[in-house]
Amino acid sequence: MDTLGVVATALWAMLPAYVPNNAAVLAGGGRPIDGGRTMGDSRLLGDGKTWRGTAAGTLAGTLVALGLNAAGPAVSELVGHSLPSFPLLAGVGLALGAMLGDIGASFLKRRSGRKRGAAFPGLDQLDFVVGALACAFVLAPVWFGTTFTLPVLVVVVVATPVLHVVTNGIAYLLGLKNEPW
Repeated sequence: MDTLGVVATALWAMLPAYVPNNAAVLAGGGRPIDGGRTMGDSRLLGDGKTWRGTAAGTLAGTLVALGLNAAGPAVSELVGHSLPSFPLLAGVGLALGAMLGDIGASFLKRRSGRKRGAAFPGLDQLDFVVGALACAFVLAPVWFGTTFTLPVLVVVVVATPVLHVVTNGIAYLLGLKNEPW
């Protein structure tokens, strides 16, 4: 596979994981997952991790995967490379895994004494990637193995932090986020 094909595959395959956290912010609010519980002197997760946001994010990412299936043939022709389609369990795995990765990062942030919105370089940019890849591997192992080759994984790990910083910076400048990370 050529370089353009690897990059196109990586970004295409991760789109269902890139969308959920943004959708969760838009649909968030409601009952916190941790129910206000604490561990030591800090919340387990905090008010930012809600059931509604998690459900909305997972649904949004899954719908993105289904939409990509419909757009796949035309986009594949446009980029000159066959892009992967998403079995339902792969789409759900990427979307739900992205949410679970973000929830896990929130737990780690609280344990390290960081408050909601505080920066945690590295973790902030890759938490959802680890969750998405792990969940997709569990729910759709054959699809995962054929889609996420080593070169594709390398592009995901390198490109995602760059995309994360750029998109969060734009959201901050537009007043959609309180912090630029």
